[in-house]
Amino acid sequence: MSGPLNGIRMVEMVGLGPCPFAAMMLADMGAEVIRIDRQPTGGATPYPMQGTKFDVMARGRRSLALDLKQPEGRELALHLVAQADALIEGFRPGVMERLGLGPDVCMARNPKLVYGRVTGWGQDGPLANAAGHDLNYIAMSGMLHEIGRSDAPPVPPLNLVGDFGGGGMMLAFGVLCALLEARGSGKGQVIDAAMVEGSALLGAMIYGYKAFGAWAGERGSSMLAGGAHFYSTYACADCKFVSVGAIEPQFYALLLKLCGIDDATFNTQMDREQWPSLKTKIAAIFATKPRQAWCELMEGTDVCFAPVLDMNEAPEHVHNRARGTFIDVDGVTQPGPAPRFSRTVPEVSSPPASPGQDNDAILRDWNVPGELIEKLREKKGV
Repeated sequence: MSGPLNGIRMVEMVGLGPCPFAAMMLADMGAEVIRIDRQPTGGATPYPMQGTKFDVMARGRRSLALDLKQPEGRELALHLVAQADALIEGFRPGVMERLGLGPDVCMARNPKLVYGRVTGWGQDGPLANAAGHDLNYIAMSGMLHEIGRSDAPPVPPLNLVGDFGGGGMMLAFGVLCALLEARGSGKGQVIDAAMVEGSALLGAMIYGYKAFGAWAGERGSSMLAGGAHFYSTYACADCKFVSVGAIEPQFYALLLKLCGIDDATFNTQMDREQWPSLKTKIAAIFATKPRQAWCELMEGTDVCFAPVLDMNEAPEHVHNRARGTFIDVDGVTQPGPAPRFSRTVPEVSSPPASPGQDNDAILRDWNVPGELIEKLREKKGV
């Protein structure tokens, strides 16, 4: 193991979306994270990628397939919890309690345990037990409403804002905060990471703009929402796209210069009334050349410019290659660990494990009593 979290031991209750993303981030940084997987059933699944090398968010962890419905399975899980610094889970409220692995039980075994929980709505409140997905949580936070154009419904921003930014990253952040506090207090605590609250927090600046009166009008009309002609994306002659973010006056002046614009109507950059017409004019200019021509003219300048790359192109871009932004793990191209550290350099320690792949090694390394293992194997629970 390498990375700044080397020496930290965690247990991950395998789920979907934000919890495995948080576990991936923590494992990337050097934490030893044991995945407690459900035992394979061989039945159909809506997530066929799971358990394969393409399940990128499962990288860097060993897998223990365990039947938690058996008393011996729960006892084995608690044996791991007793040795762990943290446990993370992403089930609906009450699921871990019904399994006999809720915070009270786990922290009775290990008072210093940090117990991280991530859900959409939070552990309590009127909607706590309702089903939902990323899209619903960011809708409730007010952020979805602001994404898209005024003449169309809000646009789902993949599941980046709720699951991963507002959920997984907030869970990882909360767990690390609690681990730091536990070093001094000697006490663990429960982390309640809700995707509604996390995605709302990601919008802190936007809510500040709104309170100030600088975020007004229809969806898509504000500067950062694509309403401004100098902060938007444009189609090129080859039907590929570029992005422009020339907000500051000196960057805006350079944009006009490199586009060959001498139209006086562009001189009032912040006149919102002019933005729609100016956007139409600048769109016509970008449509005159292929994307590569605009890259040769603007990339690397202070225009605040970048080509809009697809997922085949992004790993091959010269900047991303120079930085090692993307890595290859067992033949699968994927984003590498981030952020960077000067001394404790993080790395991906292993490709994704199939459920139960590491049972024997985990049972040995975590000193699970032999009689407990024998009972579980008799019942085919491990």
